[in-house]
Amino acid sequence: MSKVVVFDLDDTLFKEIDFLTSAYSEISVFVSTKIDVPDDELLSEMLFNYNQGINVFNELLKKYDSLNLSVKDLLEIYRNHIPFIKLKDDVSHLLEMFDNSQIPMGIITDGRSIQQRNKIKALCIKDYFEHIIISEEFGSEKPSLKNYMYFEDIYREAQYFYIGDNTSKDFISPNKLSWTSICLLDDGRNIHKQDFKLAKEYLPKYKVEKISDIEEIIFNNSNKKPLRI
Repeated sequence: MSKVVVFDLDDTLFKEIDFLTSAYSEISVFVSTKIDVPDDELLSEMLFNYNQGINVFNELLKKYDSLNLSVKDLLEIYRNHIPFIKLKDDVSHLLEMFDNSQIPMGIITDGRSIQQRNKIKALCIKDYFEHIIISEEFGSEKPSLKNYMYFEDIYREAQYFYIGDNTSKDFISPNKLSWTSICLLDDGRNIHKQDFKLAKEYLPKYKVEKISDIEEIIFNNSNKKPLRI
């Protein structure tokens, strides 16, 4: 039976915090042209407020009230900038290996089209994926079964794998469809924290600490037991 591997994007193929930092950097440079404050100082303030759970944009506009900007203006920069993000070597190796093995790959990700497409462009990964499902373009978000069944309609009678990180929405639908669900564990940098105390149907079949561990599951799935961590 052929194999089909589908990935989440944020906090799976790359760390979403890197996109956030890139966006804040872009905003800091823009804001620094309007006030007499260095962009690196603005960036430090924004990251500090983010880590403290403070509304970053509201705080920025309140502190520098001479700025003729709105939260909407800052969100436009955040969502539409070309991010400075890079694929890690272990992720690149895994994608290259699947590609060389002629295993079809796809992406299912929630978010705005421009924002998600800019991430994919910056990571230089578009050519690896046969199909990319972005919620704004597709018309439904995870955990809609529709997003996953799209791949079943294209690749008939295959063994399907889904790799994600978000326990609240990534795995419940592939579990219902009898896919092999794999969770990449949080290394402490994830935007959304993982909760493994959820009902069983939300939990992945496998948990891996490193994305390179996925190789063993994909190629030796029939003989491998679920990881217990």
